Amino acid sequence: MTRWVLHVDLDQFIAAVEVLRRPELRGRPVIVGGDGDPAKRGVVSTASYEARAFGVHSGLPLRTAYRRCPDAVFLPVDRAAYEAASAAVMAVLAEFDAIMEVFGWDEAFLAVDTDDPRALARQISGRVTAATSLTCTVGIGENKLQAKLATGFGKPAGIFQLTSGTWYQIMGGRPTDALWGIGAKTARRLAALGISTVADLAAADPRALAAHFGPVTGPWLVQIAHGLDPSPVVSTPYVPRSRGREITFQQDIPDWALVRREVARLARQVAGDVISEQRPAVRVVVKVRYTPFVTHTHGHTLAAATSDAAAIEQAALTALDAFTERRPVRLLGVRAEFTR
Repeated sequence: MTRWVLHVDLDQFIAAVEVLRRPELRGRPVIVGGDGDPAKRGVVSTASYEARAFGVHSGLPLRTAYRRCPDAVFLPVDRAAYEAASAAVMAVLAEFDAIMEVFGWDEAFLAVDTDDPRALARQISGRVTAATSLTCTVGIGENKLQAKLATGFGKPAGIFQLTSGTWYQIMGGRPTDALWGIGAKTARRLAALGISTVADLAAADPRALAAHFGPVTGPWLVQIAHGLDPSPVVSTPYVPRSRGREITFQQDIPDWALVRREVARLARQVAGDVISEQRPAVRVVVKVRYTPFVTHTHGHTLAAATSDAAAIEQAALTALDAFTERRPVRLLGVRAEFTR
């Protein structure tokens, strides 16, 4: 038998949970975010496929989502309901003879030995739906990278297989940010070097990219362009790599003395989370979203890993000092990062 990696990704998870609770919403555009009031500031947590057809997506301001889809049903975030639904799905996946790596609320990797991964994928999909009434998409690959990308081609509620044999045919002509791990900023830097597609990146000299992106990242970019990913599927429980708090202000804050006080307050809340987590923080990151919707972050590395509230607060304020623009602020966030 051959070792395969399957990526199970629940379809429009948060919206789907809400529709299960309110069957009358099936087929209607549903947008979940904030306290469910599009007149207030907040961002979209998820949108149903019907809402996505209007250009609504995660991270979009609720007010913008309303302008794009005024007939949508807006609902508040109900974290407890989503955690319960996620736990039910993961319990189903745990029944299979596989190494399972939970990758958040709505997705997981399974490493399996089988000669028919598609049949297994159909079995997984069927059991998830039978047990929870939620649908999922299953991506199949020879490694986590291939399986993760395959899921995108199978959406929604489908099965797709991506292997080394089909990699260049399917991925070669796509832009570099189609690869898992490459964002818009890296894609722009690659484009400035004349590298626009996955095929371009696969043909690049790792040593040349190392000069631009560093000795680890440069060769890694070429590696994933070839569809290679040595990272194993691990069954250790999912552990968040950070804890953070955010606040969106209903009125912009032009007074940076008040901004400083809010950052200090958020940092103290985060310190409480760090203490509860019993995992010392090594770095503190502050996020500032200016009006209208421009976001920047700065971080400060702690001298030593700590759970001390005063040290975390001071690190957050030090990170805040790195912001040179004093424009009105609409959102603030503080995040403490752990070693693992």
